[in-house]
Amino acid sequence: MSNPESFERATTLWQEAYRYQMKGELDRAIELYQRSIDVCPTAEAHTFLGWAYSFQGHLQEATQECLRAIEVDPDFGNPYNDIGCYLMQQGKLEEAVPWLERAKLAKRYEPRQFPHMNLARIHVRHGRWWEALREFEEAVRLAPDDAELKRALHSLRGRLN
Repeated sequence: MSNPESFERATTLWQEAYRYQMKGELDRAIELYQRSIDVCPTAEAHTFLGWAYSFQGHLQEATQECLRAIEVDPDFGNPYNDIGCYLMQQGKLEEAVPWLERAKLAKRYEPRQFPHMNLARIHVRHGRWWEALREFEEAVRLAPDDAELKRALHSLRGRLN
């Protein structure tokens, strides 16, 4: 990491990029994420740049940015989950599993329920009901106010009764 001023400037840039991304202005967001990385590479900027690329359907570039994020900070869990999601989008469900498992173990990661939720979906697709149930239960434990997760858990329990 470089000096604190560079880190602060880089953080401000990726947060601004995120705001543009949420408004759907992906090209501007990508430009700002890249500027942030030029100032001071952070796992967040690489991960969110990858996410912006994924919105454009560029999953290879998205994955590469996540791998760069992991190089910068292997404790940041978001890029592991994102790689798992990109693999899921390509129908490579079993390849996604180890990435999602690594996301679950990451020291620094929010929202923690996402890799559990994604693993549960993979298990459901493969008919591994009890594994899916375990992952959905953990996701709900981590995010008890998430109504969608509660519905998914309830639906799976109904299927198993």
